[in-house]
Amino acid sequence: MKETVAEYILKKLKEIGVKRIWAVTGDALNAFADAVQKDDELEWISVRHEENAAFACYGSAQLTEDLAVCAGTVGPGALHLINGLYNAKKARVPVLAITGQVPTANIGTDYFQETNLTKIFDDICAFQGIIRTPDQTPRLLNKAIQIALWEQTVVRIEIPHDLTTQKLDADYFDHPIIRSKSKLICTDEDINKAAEILSNKTKVTILAGCGARKAKDEVISLSNKLKAPIVHTLKASDVYDSSLENVVGLTGLIGNHPGYSAVLNCDVLLMIGTDFPYSNFLPHDKEVIQIDIRPENLGNRTHITHGIVGDAADTVGRINAQIVANESASFMESHQKSHRKWLEKMEKESDLSNDSTPLLPSLFAAEINRQASTDAVFAMDTGESVVWGVRYITFNNERRIIGSFNHGSMAVGLPACLGAQAAYPGRQVWGLVGDGAFGMSMHDLITAVRYNYPIKLIVFNNSELSFVKMEMEEAGFPMANESLKLQNPDFVAYAKACGADGMKVEKAEDIAIAIKKAIESPKPFIIDAVVSSGALTLPPKITLEQAYGFTKSKAKEAILALEGDDSQWDNIKNEIKAYFAK
Repeated sequence: MKETVAEYILKKLKEIGVKRIWAVTGDALNAFADAVQKDDELEWISVRHEENAAFACYGSAQLTEDLAVCAGTVGPGALHLINGLYNAKKARVPVLAITGQVPTANIGTDYFQETNLTKIFDDICAFQGIIRTPDQTPRLLNKAIQIALWEQTVVRIEIPHDLTTQKLDADYFDHPIIRSKSKLICTDEDINKAAEILSNKTKVTILAGCGARKAKDEVISLSNKLKAPIVHTLKASDVYDSSLENVVGLTGLIGNHPGYSAVLNCDVLLMIGTDFPYSNFLPHDKEVIQIDIRPENLGNRTHITHGIVGDAADTVGRINAQIVANESASFMESHQKSHRKWLEKMEKESDLSNDSTPLLPSLFAAEINRQASTDAVFAMDTGESVVWGVRYITFNNERRIIGSFNHGSMAVGLPACLGAQAAYPGRQVWGLVGDGAFGMSMHDLITAVRYNYPIKLIVFNNSELSFVKMEMEEAGFPMANESLKLQNPDFVAYAKACGADGMKVEKAEDIAIAIKKAIESPKPFIIDAVVSSGALTLPPKITLEQAYGFTKSKAKEAILALEGDDSQWDNIKNEIKAYFAK
């Protein structure tokens, strides 16, 4: 019996281990939904918004490195996928988007809901398989899947409404998906040059990104031999964790001073598996070696002395075998000492005896760190939630962190939790989200209830867009009440209305209780964390320009307060109170 286009696509997805499709159905997807309904191996996860389907795919693919699949129907349904797919693209994870199209005879006539999806998705997708006859399906689908997996990227196939139920006459382009474990190996000349630069240097720093995830042992061994402190990027927080002796923190806007100093005050910076985007946090007058599997990343953020295209583990291991060991540990030890002091400061600031109200967000993150399982997954939404998470949560060996760290989109937290929980039903999945970000995606809490995903969400409720406020003040603007302030619903009542559970926390003595309840709950659980809007998340070093901007902003806020603006008085009081609460 010949297969329909929809049946063939589902068969191929099952062959490579796909377990679910995240989607909102529509007329162009009805044949897929019907075929999944009849299939015991595939699950159709019906979300409330297609953007959350794409974000969920990101969460799953980021953790597993396996293909995740989402679907959107004709026109508007497909367009809703875009933001989540951009996140997957910039995170470099394999996602297949299946989108519908108007019936073949109506393409190009400005038909109802018709959009030129090929143009629209061109900047997102590494490949688009535009199916116009049933027999094109095997060839284009196989190509799309292989590109997604090999290049760790986003691809799309488009199927007109009328083709999904048509049968294939030919399948000679059908073949098993090839998933090679080959590695990109650099030359001996590259290794020798890197070893020559690194040997006998006393101030080397390693900047490790998520591309060095599978090179952890080799990087630590090289660090020991070079006496080089390890600084990590945000995405590598769950690889090069502060529990490792040679790790001195991270750099960038949400980094710490030891990490910032180690990168800028070294003689040689060794960048491994990172396209760290903030050039102003990188040296421009030092020797820099960069190792990456993507040649386009070499020298993309700062000048480099030597660039190597190759597998991180293989390259670092071979360099380690060639270098002359550094006998002086003073550079690393000074940064280790500074890092220990910073950790002590973080611990003091997050002690539950600090019961001033509104509560500091750090208290919640630190207590989650104490109670969460050793293999928990943390989805951190864009904004201050990321800062509280990476500064106060220790990841050790098995915990994972996911979020919109390159794309920088709000509202990733909840749907990424859905994808993570679906991929790992036996693990704790925590979402650290701001009230602004949660407000964008909260409708899919009902999806967590429907599919029995016991995700735990902590909503930092300070009734404002705090990270944006900081950016505004840094630029010299006074806090703008109308654009920054939020009017929030009762998050716990909302959770219970959806069939989930929750607890509001306004006192320090209730934090540990709420987190314990969240862990024990078989339902999705929201902790409504009422926190101070005055807790500032400052970068590791404030420039003169930033200091001038803050000073200008505070002067304007003081003038507005004296003129009778109560919101400015509240902002000033909250910031002073939060400062002295630390």
